[in-house]
Amino acid sequence: MKPLIKICGIADLNFLNEVIQINEINYLGFIFYENSPRNVTKDLLNDIKRFDFKDKRPVCVFVNASSEFIKESISYFKDPLLQFHGDETNQFCSSFKKDFWKVIHVKSIESIDRIEEYPDASAILLENYKKDQFGGTGESFNWDIVKKANFSKKIVLSGGINVKNVDNAISTQPWCIDINSGVESSIGIKNITLVNKILEKF
Repeated sequence: MKPLIKICGIADLNFLNEVIQINEINYLGFIFYENSPRNVTKDLLNDIKRFDFKDKRPVCVFVNASSEFIKESISYFKDPLLQFHGDETNQFCSSFKKDFWKVIHVKSIESIDRIEEYPDASAILLENYKKDQFGGTGESFNWDIVKKANFSKKIVLSGGINVKNVDNAISTQPWCIDINSGVESSIGIKNITLVNKILEKF
């Protein structure tokens, strides 16, 4: 079965207007983390408040953020999905009464055991482990781990997915593939031509 597709790290209204036209994309991710070059600006948020996401669901990405910051940020969106990248507990992630994805940073096959800590997650996003770095590493982990493990949850595969390796990512048969830096012409700058090129592989 063909995986669903998420384009993450959208920080520009022009790109958002372009990517919303592409039928094959299911989720659009927005990062709320100051240390990220893709951090959402207040200007973009104000535009988003009036934006029609059509059949695509916005995903709001947080890293160890406060409840207040999360509530304020998601208030600009209609029915957003939340994605937690930090050390958040299942209880904290559930407290917003929204569908959420929890990120597990994969260091080894044992990392997969942490999925059981998040029984309320609607999906688990697997990403490369890098010491002291929460996501956005642009590097992939050993995807053979995904083929070997038995998952109790829907799996979103992330980490350095680009036009050269997306075939390998698809072959692991994840529920969804999360693409970020692999469709950028420079750090934080998404390129619609690169998006269309990678979509040809699906």
